[in-house]
Amino acid sequence: MTANGSGVGSGVRGVTPRVVVLGLVLSAAVAVGGFYADLLYFVSYRFGAGAPATAPFALLFLLAGLGMAGPLGRMLRFTRNELLALYAIVLAGAPLVSHGVLGYMLPHAIFQQFGARVYPEWQTTFLQFIPAWFSPTDQAAVESFFLGGASVPWSLWWQSLAMWCSFLTALAVASVCLTLLLQRQWITNERLSFPLAQIPLEMVREQEASGRSAGPGAGRQAGLPVAGLFWLGFGLAFVVGFWNYLGQVLPALPAVPVGPTPMMQPYQTGPLAGLGELDLTLWPWLIGIAYLIPKELSFSCWFFWFVRVGLAVMAISAGATPRSPEGWLGDTTFPAFAFQGLGALLALTVWAFWRARRHLSRAIRIAFSRESGKADGEEPLPYRWALLGLAASFTWLVYFCCLAGCRVAVGIGLISVLLMFYVAWTWLRAETGLGLLLFPSFLDDMADAFGNSIYRPQEIVTIMSIRWTYFNGPTQLDLVPGNVIESLKIADAAGIRARPLLAAMAAGFLVSLVVGVYVALTGIYHYGFFALRPTTATWLESQIRWGSAHIFYAITTPSKLDWNAVAGTGAGAVVALGLGLLRMRFWWWPLHPVGFLAANSWGMHWFFSTFLIGWLAKTLVTRYGGLKLYRRTVPLAIGLIGGELMNEAVWSAIRLFSHGSF
Repeated sequence: MTANGSGVGSGVRGVTPRVVVLGLVLSAAVAVGGFYADLLYFVSYRFGAGAPATAPFALLFLLAGLGMAGPLGRMLRFTRNELLALYAIVLAGAPLVSHGVLGYMLPHAIFQQFGARVYPEWQTTFLQFIPAWFSPTDQAAVESFFLGGASVPWSLWWQSLAMWCSFLTALAVASVCLTLLLQRQWITNERLSFPLAQIPLEMVREQEASGRSAGPGAGRQAGLPVAGLFWLGFGLAFVVGFWNYLGQVLPALPAVPVGPTPMMQPYQTGPLAGLGELDLTLWPWLIGIAYLIPKELSFSCWFFWFVRVGLAVMAISAGATPRSPEGWLGDTTFPAFAFQGLGALLALTVWAFWRARRHLSRAIRIAFSRESGKADGEEPLPYRWALLGLAASFTWLVYFCCLAGCRVAVGIGLISVLLMFYVAWTWLRAETGLGLLLFPSFLDDMADAFGNSIYRPQEIVTIMSIRWTYFNGPTQLDLVPGNVIESLKIADAAGIRARPLLAAMAAGFLVSLVVGVYVALTGIYHYGFFALRPTTATWLESQIRWGSAHIFYAITTPSKLDWNAVAGTGAGAVVALGLGLLRMRFWWWPLHPVGFLAANSWGMHWFFSTFLIGWLAKTLVTRYGGLKLYRRTVPLAIGLIGGELMNEAVWSAIRLFSHGSF
């Protein structure tokens, strides 16, 4: 029997031909919708690239609902495993057409050519170090990209698209292959919580196929949950969210304060400035996630945030410039919070690989033995092929850097660090369900803090030109391995065969990439980059300008090793490893190293109250009702997450059909 009790047959039926075809069609549709919802109108910042993502969830919800809707439901008759497989296929490529991937990659590659006309010093400083294949250099093609009103000059773009898309694909393949080597350790051995995987697993239920069209042996079809607590949470989050969105259209409507709502204004001077602005945040989806993750993790998130506040007050008392706790971002002076977080992430990455050392050793032995294909027959991809895929993609990534002007050692180091952080973020997502914005631009800021004078100008250009792969933490391409391992967890729990699912997800990724590149480039040349909503409503335009300007700054003002950064990084690593060892030694130890990392990441000044609420609710439920009551209330948390996602999906549809009028 499979995890859902439906037997082997339903596991085999998960990835059926109709599911694959429909999944590819929907992947293309989400790619088109992503351009309008995320780039043109900016309806939702997580339409396809969030964690959790709106579009795949909305499709799953609607198709599960159709299974309960009369003749149409009986005609479609999707099984639970088919819907879960469909969700995974769409999820694989959903992040690509967003302001964090293609919406960042394409303009970032060409902006230096446009900006050099405004900043003449760029022409003499670094423009000559930019390879000709980075982007078109024709003046009309460059200006039309940003101003619009033109068709795409494909003949000028084909080489650039081939290079950048191959880099994007190779980075996705390398990170996914690493994830495939580790997924058994995380899913089976460590049994990480995977809170985001619980959403589709809990939301889609099975019911007996009924009606004349069902026929003998029709099996079971999918439907939505019947638990009242699920619909209570769903309705509460949906109504509150819908009302607040409606208030943006009708400003006279009073908003429901879900946050961040200021509870205390910040002090501008003195040690109390370290308290910052005390905000109360009541985001339903985040409260739901905080309820699903382990108690010691949610406790540690808010506990270490108050430790961070205390350190900020101490630093100001000792003579530091008065500022809020989050105001130390990128600052290397004590307490150097961002660098403490950087050290914690480095330490936890090493810790994750160390804990998986026996599993990785076994996987490598199998890959190079005659048992390959048999001993790993249940894996999504044979270990041998995972290692070959990792080696081939890693080689191409390093070669790409060398073509851009990097030395081999720098290329190897750059790609290794990038993949290491991708694995760390994937592990953190499996453990916490969150994308922690640890260090918004860790590679370029690491280069500044630890000295960028060792790099050649071409290497600085390369580091900044792939900034779209790492800036702003896990809202970029690193979502792809996170989505893959989340889908594998769903497959493991539901009894879906992993290998055909992985092949279908790869096809979904490629369809999303091809359609996404065409739609994004065509749309940008039609409307103009400066007409896209993220260029005025969010940080995208400013960050692209900053990334190019930072090349000029790094070349003209080289930096040396900052020992404060080294000390902060080392301190964070020691604390994280110490917390991990204490958790292994004492079962009752309440502090989780990931909570320390989260507290030293950007965003916890908003998130700490949701973790406090989730921890308190779970503590009270388990103390007075035990594990049984907790399991009965899990649908409430799933409903809170689902209601907020569905509200975003509804407003995305409204704004898309109204061309952004509402």
